[in-house]
Amino acid sequence: MVALAITRLPEIVDTLPPGMAELFARFYSWYSETGHLVIPDEMQNWVHEKYGRIETQQVVRVTNTLTGESTLYNSLRAKRPIMTPRTEDAADLLKTPPEGPFADPLRETPADTFGRIDGEYWITASNIAKYDYLHGLIISKAQDLFVTDEAAVLDLFNVAIRWCQEANREYPRAVYPFLIWNVLWRAGASVIHNHAQVLLTHQPYRSPGWMARVREEYRKTYGSEYYDDLFTVHTELGLGETFGTARVMAHLTPKKEQEVLVLGRTPHDLAPALSRVLLCYQRMGILSFNMAAYMPQLEEEDYYCVRLVNRGDITVRTSDIGGMEFYAGTPVVSADPYRLMEHLAAVLAGG
Repeated sequence: MVALAITRLPEIVDTLPPGMAELFARFYSWYSETGHLVIPDEMQNWVHEKYGRIETQQVVRVTNTLTGESTLYNSLRAKRPIMTPRTEDAADLLKTPPEGPFADPLRETPADTFGRIDGEYWITASNIAKYDYLHGLIISKAQDLFVTDEAAVLDLFNVAIRWCQEANREYPRAVYPFLIWNVLWRAGASVIHNHAQVLLTHQPYRSPGWMARVREEYRKTYGSEYYDDLFTVHTELGLGETFGTARVMAHLTPKKEQEVLVLGRTPHDLAPALSRVLLCYQRMGILSFNMAAYMPQLEEEDYYCVRLVNRGDITVRTSDIGGMEFYAGTPVVSADPYRLMEHLAAVLAGG
């Protein structure tokens, strides 16, 4: 018997009896796309020995169209190198500059077929084990593990946008960008060197897609913008402040501990406020965090919504994510948003 594989989903669906095929279509949609990367000569032997021929990679995405739940499959992800320390070594490790392939990205990381985006503070690479068919890395040129500089934050977004524009030229259907930043192993980073991840696809991912629908339905029902009213509520509760042209909130219903939302119309709006939020995190002793940016569709103007969440003490072995987060859909948190807002307000005020 031939083992079933998710990459064979189109073939499997085609063999379903008519009644079952209709039932499948009622619940699910899917796509199968090919991701590409270019491997430098210096990496060829190591990559082919460890991964095989991976210049092209098949990625399958399955979406429950009734609930919006979506999953991406790429078996190569299981083979990616894990470069995280033992817990007892964490404190010492952070005192020394990180090593590894990201320290020399031009020689030791793959490039995208359209090349690299080279910013002042960041440079791109193609992800060696892709989440999706258009998936790039944005690697810090500095050795610092943490970024709080406004110019560097702005450059991160500018490099991400330029990468998306170049990717769109090769894949015109792909117009939905997504930027994530996982800092240190508690946040899921397999390499310590500071880096973010940028994706572009022809279908929005579940959360930003769901948020777009929520906003549209809110606009139809109430005649106003969801984000505007959300900020008004947070401000009235003492959990929101403006910083320049951006809006900052200690989120009332966070994904996990000390979640912050930052809203702006452009990266120039976001960068000053986001750099202050990152400084606030650093002063609070938050060393590991996840950040995601819900970005406008390419060539459209709309809000950027950035969400950051603390991922906990880097020396603790226990995970901060459990059954409530995975299956109840209701995070359990211990941090008071008002205490978080006190720290944010102090830093936003220049303290």
